[in-house]
Amino acid sequence: MTSTPTSPLLAPAEPDVTERSFARHGAASSERLRWFVDGVAAAFSTAGYEPRAVAGPDVQVVLHAVDVERPRPYRRRRAPTFVVAIAEVAARPNDRLRVGYPVLVRALANVVVLVSADDRLAAHFVTLEQGTATIDHTGDDAAFFRQVFTQLAPLASSRLVIANEFRADLEPELRGGDDQTRQIGRAGARLDALHLLPNPFPIEDLLTERDLRHVKLLYGIGGLSYGNLSARRQPPTDSGYGPEYWMSASGVDKSRLHDVGRDVLLVRGYDPARDAMVLAVPPDVTPNRVSVDAIEHWMIYREHPDVGAIVHVHAWIEGTPATEIAYPCGTLELADAVASLVRQSPDPAAAVVGQRRHGLTITGRDLDDIFERIDGRIVPHVPMD
Repeated sequence: MTSTPTSPLLAPAEPDVTERSFARHGAASSERLRWFVDGVAAAFSTAGYEPRAVAGPDVQVVLHAVDVERPRPYRRRRAPTFVVAIAEVAARPNDRLRVGYPVLVRALANVVVLVSADDRLAAHFVTLEQGTATIDHTGDDAAFFRQVFTQLAPLASSRLVIANEFRADLEPELRGGDDQTRQIGRAGARLDALHLLPNPFPIEDLLTERDLRHVKLLYGIGGLSYGNLSARRQPPTDSGYGPEYWMSASGVDKSRLHDVGRDVLLVRGYDPARDAMVLAVPPDVTPNRVSVDAIEHWMIYREHPDVGAIVHVHAWIEGTPATEIAYPCGTLELADAVASLVRQSPDPAAAVVGQRRHGLTITGRDLDDIFERIDGRIVPHVPMD
C-alpha cells in the first residue's frame, strides 16, 4: 500500500483508485521515446506497481506518450489518476518551462517529462506549479530510470484535497467584506507592486473550452494565477470544521481582490467526511473556487492560534528551509510537509518556509506583519535545484 502522512491534523481518506498500479497510453513516435517509456514502466513495475493493460479510472499512474508539437489530451474521469506526459524534444531546452508547460496543459497531465538527446541524453521535468528539474543520463540505464522513478513516485502517490462545498449562508454583514478582506485586497496590491505576481501561462489560449473545464475539475483551479493570501477571521471563530479564515480565490488577479465570493472567500473549514473545503458565500453570487492551498492554510491555522495571516508567493528568501519533495499544490502531502516546517520554526506565528522548486509560505500575526518582515529580503526567483 502507498504510505500516507501521519499528520495529527488530518486523517487520510480511502483512495479512489486501486493503489500502486500503472498503465501506458498513447503511441511513442520514435525508438528513443519507446525506450524511455519502457524504462520508466520497468522502474514502476520493479517498485511494486502493478501494470495494467488498459488505462482507466482504476489506474493510479498513466504514462502518456505524446507528440511534443501536437500533444493529445488524456481525459481521465477522476482526479486521483496521475498522468505523466512524456515527449521527445530535438535538443535540450534552454527554457524548460516555456517548452514543457504548453505540452503539460494540452496533454491534461500532472507532470510532463521531455526527453532530449543532443549533447547528453536527459529527462526534463515540468510540473503544473511551474517546478522544473533535469536528470542527466550518465551511462547507466538502470540508475537513470531509478532517478526518474524517484522524481515521479512521490507526486504520483500524493492525495489531492481540492473539493469545494459551497454554502450560500454567508452572514449579510460579511457579504460586502470586513477588515480582513480589505487587508487581503491591500496585500494583493502590495505583492503586485513588489513584482511578486508572475504572469501566468494563458491556459485559456492553449486549451479548448471543454479541456479548460476538465482542467478546472481535475486540479481544482479556476486558472493559473500564482500566489495566495489568507487572514484568520476576527474575532476567531470555529464553525465545527476547524478555524474560519478568508482566502483568495483560484485563478483571479491577485492584485485586484475585491468581491466577496469571487475574489475572496470565507473558508468555514475542512470536512473530512466529504474530503472538501467548506465555503460560505453570498446567495446571489456564482462563486470561484478557493485557492488549492486552502488545506495547507487550514492545517496551519488549526495548529497555531497565534497565526493570523498567511501569504504564499512564487519567490524566495536565501537560507529558507524547504520541503524535501516538490509535491503538487492542493495535496495532503504538501500541506503536511509545510505544516511540519512551520511547527519546527522558532516562532510558528512568524515563520518563513519553502516549498521546493515552488516558493514560500509565510505566516504572521497579520498581513502587515508579514510584509514588514519580508521587505527588502525577498526576490522573485525560486531556485530549481
